Amino acid sequence: MSKYIRTLLVIILLIFQNCNGQKTETKFYNEDFKWSILIPKDFNQVSEKEWSEKKQKGEKALEKSTGEEVINEAKTIFVFKTDDMNYFEANYQPFDINVDGDYLESNKNVNNTIYQTFKDNMPNVKIDTLSSTEKINSLIFHKYETKIHLPSNKILHMIMYSKLFDKKEFTVNIMFVDPKRGKEMIEAWKNSKFEK
Repeated sequence: MSKYIRTLLVIILLIFQNCNGQKTETKFYNEDFKWSILIPKDFNQVSEKEWSEKKQKGEKALEKSTGEEVINEAKTIFVFKTDDMNYFEANYQPFDINVDGDYLESNKNVNNTIYQTFKDNMPNVKIDTLSSTEKINSLIFHKYETKIHLPSNKILHMIMYSKLFDKKEFTVNIMFVDPKRGKEMIEAWKNSKFEK
């Protein structure tokens, strides 16, 4: 297992888990990636303490599933949620192809590990996945979609977008059960801008 656990932790910790939201959209800008996005209204920023606790739970679940120690170098850009089943998260981590190997192969391995971890921890649910690419503000991102058919007859959607910027891997994770919230996050992401 490589150190590229960024999304696995986010996804696993969110699965194994209500606030009044903000009344207006929040403008967010990240200097590292020259990235701006409008966070939809009714989403609350998750505190660093809460996110740290959730990451620890995710690490334990992942280590149990893979049998390997998790080395997490991901740096959180932001985490917003409406509740424990509708999350919007962005992060980055170092990735040097001269040291860490082929980026596409790493992405494929991460996607396979995500799928296997869900199968190990949720053996009686149907899981559908799809890998593709998508343009966001003229940039090509790798996209990995997971649909988990929950026993409650709801579907948990998780969409991970990732791209290598020089020696940093940038990732956006969108997780939702509520289709309305999912649409809001997807539209916010698709309308976000990266300065050229």
